[in-house]
Parts: sequence; structure tokens; C-alpha cells
Amino acid sequence: MSDKVDFKKTLAPYRATRGRFEIVAIPDMQYLMVDGHGDPNTSPAYRDALESLYPVAYKLKFASKQDLGRDYVVPPLEGLWWADDMDAFTVARDKSRWHWTMMIMAPDWIDWAMFDATVGRCSGPRVDEVRLEPLCEGRCVQTLHVGPFDAEAEVLARMHDEFIPANRLRMVGRHHEVYLSDPRRVAPDKLRVILRQPVASIDG
Repeated sequence: MSDKVDFKKTLAPYRATRGRFEIVAIPDMQYLMVDGHGDPNTSPAYRDALESLYPVAYKLKFASKQDLGRDYVVPPLEGLWWADDMDAFTVARDKSRWHWTMMIMAPDWIDWAMFDATVGRCSGPRVDEVRLEPLCEGRCVQTLHVGPFDAEAEVLARMHDEFIPANRLRMVGRHHEVYLSDPRRVAPDKLRVILRQPVASIDG
């Protein structure tokens, strides 16, 4: 049996630098996903999404270890976030207007057959909505934010309004966050979150 893999240590997309915006190439990856809408602090749909994602993620990990001899640490929670007006993130912070897709990465050796067999053995309020889907982001701008979630707005404003235009880029795709810390166990001022934005050249 192989050693347990910790993707936070082995994959470049889980590394970012605090206080610096970097242009990076993100490889295609696959995720367990659930969609929803509303304030993540108060929305029952958000709570139900997490209560459905994690059982599938952990059962897949155990199936991979048992059936394939490939063990790994369940990757961190991630989220795609968007709104009809992106100022809802950087100015108003009106979380009731947010749409989201919560995700947990699944290793590339997890195939559809294993996913289907595993999700059928899981329970959760929205487990029937969990899907396995590829995400192709390509070129992105990202940074590491350390601190409370609501303190992200200033960082995102500089990313969106200063760094991206200054580098002759435009935003494409959806704002992506990677939660390297568990807010249930880490104080708000020590939370570590990768903030990522897919981009494309304005020159074509």
C-alpha cells in the first residue's frame, strides 16, 4: 500500500503567498460539487451542502484505500462564488445575493464508477445533488488571505480593480476560494484562505 498523500503539500494549486498577487496556471482537476444560493452564515442550503459533501468525500477516501490501495488526506473545502453584480463581494458584501458551488477535490484516479458506487452508500440532506465534475480554470491570479472572511473585500478590490487591469487581464469564470483552515478550530484572525480569480488577456 502506498503512503498517504496530502495534496495540500504536493499540489501547487494549494500554495499561495500572503501579500502578493501571482499569475499561475491551474491544472484541470475534478471535484465533488453542490450548488446553492444565499448567505453561508445563515442559509440552510449551505449547511446541508456541507453535510452532504463530507460523507461522500470520506467514503471515497476509504474506498480508494481499500479497493485501490491508494490512501490520501481528504482535501480542503473549496468554493466558487458569484453574484449578478460582483460588487456584492467587494463593496456591499451582501451575502444574501451570493451564489455558490461548494467543492472538495477528488483525486484523478477516482472514476465515475467508484463515485456512483460510493455516493449510493452515503446519506445526507442533499447527497442526491452531489456530483463529480471537472473544473478547468487555466490562468488565474491568486493570493493567500490571512484573517476573517469579511476582511477579504479589500484584498479582492485590489485584485479586481488594480492588479488584473494593470497586467492587461480581465476576469473570466468564477471567484474561487480554498479554505486551508477549519473555521471551527481556528480563530478568525488566523484563518488561511487562497483567493483565486481565473483571468484572460484583454489582447485576445
